[in-house]
Amino acid sequence: MTAFSLVYSLHVLAALVWVGGMFFAWMVLRPAAVTALEGPARLKLWVEVFQGFFRWVWGAVVLLPVSGVVMLNMNFNGFEHAPRYVQVMMGLFVVMTALFIRIQALLLPELRTAVQAQDWPAGAAVLGRIRRLVGINLLVGLVLVAIAAVRPIF
Repeated sequence: MTAFSLVYSLHVLAALVWVGGMFFAWMVLRPAAVTALEGPARLKLWVEVFQGFFRWVWGAVVLLPVSGVVMLNMNFNGFEHAPRYVQVMMGLFVVMTALFIRIQALLLPELRTAVQAQDWPAGAAVLGRIRRLVGINLLVGLVLVAIAAVRPIF
């Protein structure tokens, strides 16, 4: 395995964990939780799910730019020589990271507080805002993956 293959594999796996996790949460876990759980139990579940999933997302948030910059330097001799699609992908990563940090730093503590206080209407409102931002982030992530699939970087 070449150095590039290793870095590229780590990059793809990090993206898969992040985007795939959002897809699973949005398309599978969310509908199942709505069907199977009452509001309070559903809110408690989401607090736990976010805590576990966000540990993995933080790994992706660190690994993606590190591996991306390594590949950028291996293939294009720096950002200024990279094709436009690579620059767009980097911009979309920044958007995804900003949305994730907003959820992690602002909304998740608000959800946790509401659940601990058993303020279920407030918790449901926060969860709705989180759901919208995750949905937006999922769409951005799917666009990013589509760009990568159509314009491979190697």
